Amino acid sequence: MNRPRRTSLILIFTLTITGRALAADAPAVTPLLNAHAHNDYEHEHPLFDALDQGFASVEADVYPVDGELLVGHNRRDLKPERTLESLYLAPLAERAEKNGGHVFPQVTRFFLLIDFKADPPETYRLLQQLLDKHASLFTSIENDHVHPAAITVVLTGNRPKLDPNDKSLRYVGLDGRISELENGTPAHFMPMVSDSWRPQFHWDGSGEMPSTERAKLVEIVAKAHAAGRVVRFWATPENENLWRELRADGVDLLNTDQLARLAKFLNASSAPQHP
Repeated sequence: MNRPRRTSLILIFTLTITGRALAADAPAVTPLLNAHAHNDYEHEHPLFDALDQGFASVEADVYPVDGELLVGHNRRDLKPERTLESLYLAPLAERAEKNGGHVFPQVTRFFLLIDFKADPPETYRLLQQLLDKHASLFTSIENDHVHPAAITVVLTGNRPKLDPNDKSLRYVGLDGRISELENGTPAHFMPMVSDSWRPQFHWDGSGEMPSTERAKLVEIVAKAHAAGRVVRFWATPENENLWRELRADGVDLLNTDQLARLAKFLNASSAPQHP
């Protein structure tokens, strides 16, 4: 790759994205603590489409390429200007500066899930450099002490091998699996438990959820919450009946590619949001 040309493209792209954020104040939205934008970068305006709907959790897939973390689901989708820095970190930093250190004017939690698609050690090395650049944005952990900040970063996908006993400064937690629910690691090391819906449940949202499956779901959520972890399922059927059941049973993040539809459902729901 021609590095000077790529740097210029990245600068232009970053200015375009941040310019959209600064052109006009976005209308006030209610932060939706239970809304997770899966494959967020595939929307027309990555990050901003989710923020405009009030989503308090977004997810980006990344590959390490020539010293940069590029965002995309497959290698063929990668473009040099679509970096994690330009699409997510720089805009989030600018937004937090405008909002008194928070993603939304209201003080709420916000998750940034980063899905490692290849070479976990190199991806983590590059990510550490980027997170350190914006250190004040991110919840950090040192000597088992948590320092809360605007954004909690959770690593998913091909997760790097991190030592839960390492006391040095860390800006990330790992996304656990249901099989790891009771592995004894602290919540700051594994703040979230996520898994695919289909291997665990057969219900697709039609009619009533079978009582045996509901009992299983309630047990999973109870164990996760007892350990201080947030619960998310991916590849769930996209329908309101299933979302209603997940909320009733305490699932913290509803995973969707249909941002407006989930936002409409949550905004119309009388059920309290899970903190």
